[in-house]
Amino acid sequence: MSWSVDSWRKFPIKQQPSYGDKEALAAVERDLSSFPPLIFAGEARNLKEDLARAARGEAFIIQGGDCAESFAAFNAETIKNLFKLILQMSVVVTYSSGKPVVKIGRVAGQFAKPRSSDFEEKDGVKLPSYRGDIINDIAFSAEAREPDPYRMVRAYYQSAATMNLLRAFSRGGLADLNEVHRWNLDFIKSHAIGKKYEEVSCQIDKTMKFLKAVGINSKNTPQLRQTNVYTSHEALLLNYEEALTRIDSISQDWYNTSAHMLWIGDRTRDLNEAHIEYFRGIKNPIGCKVGPSMQPDELVELITALNPDNEEGKLNLIVRMGASKIEELFPPLLKAVKESGKNVVWTIDPMHGNVEKSSTGFKTREFDNILSEVKSFFKIHKEHGTVAAGVHLEMTGEDVTECTGSASCSITVDDLSSRYHTQCDPRLNANQALELAFLISEIFN
Repeated sequence: MSWSVDSWRKFPIKQQPSYGDKEALAAVERDLSSFPPLIFAGEARNLKEDLARAARGEAFIIQGGDCAESFAAFNAETIKNLFKLILQMSVVVTYSSGKPVVKIGRVAGQFAKPRSSDFEEKDGVKLPSYRGDIINDIAFSAEAREPDPYRMVRAYYQSAATMNLLRAFSRGGLADLNEVHRWNLDFIKSHAIGKKYEEVSCQIDKTMKFLKAVGINSKNTPQLRQTNVYTSHEALLLNYEEALTRIDSISQDWYNTSAHMLWIGDRTRDLNEAHIEYFRGIKNPIGCKVGPSMQPDELVELITALNPDNEEGKLNLIVRMGASKIEELFPPLLKAVKESGKNVVWTIDPMHGNVEKSSTGFKTREFDNILSEVKSFFKIHKEHGTVAAGVHLEMTGEDVTECTGSASCSITVDDLSSRYHTQCDPRLNANQALELAFLISEIFN
């Protein structure tokens, strides 16, 4: 069947809102389709090349950011702290492994969230579920939970502002390796993990002084003062994604210009439904979550549909099994893909399979389970002679208390209520994410 930018509308679709005002929805879609792109096709092609290097073991991917971005919490400091955290984690991994890090933020578009139920009930009142700020509001009222198409416009403008800031940070001096100490967030510095990072920073300082002495510095070598941070989000709300899908003037191919990389969630990867239909036509590098229900034959068929030309760096398979299931469920999938000769990028999402409800009622994730799934992922790849290319994390540069455990901050179940700020699922705080980067770096040694 031939593909068009709107052919997905002919297919069954899950996890979508039902908009009451169809005329308003159509008007918003028309407006968005005339707005400037948020990314350029050439940038997406560069990311595809970087992902191909990671798939060959020549680089490592760190993809991370909010579970769901919010309108209320949007500010420059939050974006800067996430940027600094990604830089810190990248320095730690590069210093240990000798590999460049491909930096991808879950940012500038991560607004829509799939839900396990269409409805939420509190005190006998049943309302539509919160599906992310691009669709409705988190407040528990009938008015707030009504899907509003004009939220897509606000999401676009917030994404544009976020992209502008990320580009400024990447090119304006903050990414300069001479500033490596400045990346250490204030609330981390007093912790053991912050001090460990300072030790790495001091070693980098010595290297920078040596390079300067032999004539290599950030003024004559752009790689020392600049970096690339790509953007990504789950392309769940296809009305928004279609409106920002454009023909590239150079290649004449269709690119989604809302982010450098988009991914399909585990709940919307049905081969005969709308999300697969939309994704098979765009040229961006794309991702697909691989959960516990995935079968080997199904996965090979899915790869064929999403990457029919078997391009390197095109398809990122993001494994999310859970610490207790990955050792059993992942090896048959890996074996089937290896035997099929398919080119894929393998990364691990150790967050989504490890959600649990605490005794105090908060959803949380235990750090040890997150680490366990990461270690199992690397071990399984080593056993099969394949490449563990990176990690995909829900994390924040803020000092939140949402995930329990870790040596760096030892958050207990009783601490969760202290600074529990997530819109949906619990995130690693900056201490925990940086600690995880150090632990990953030990795997390379």
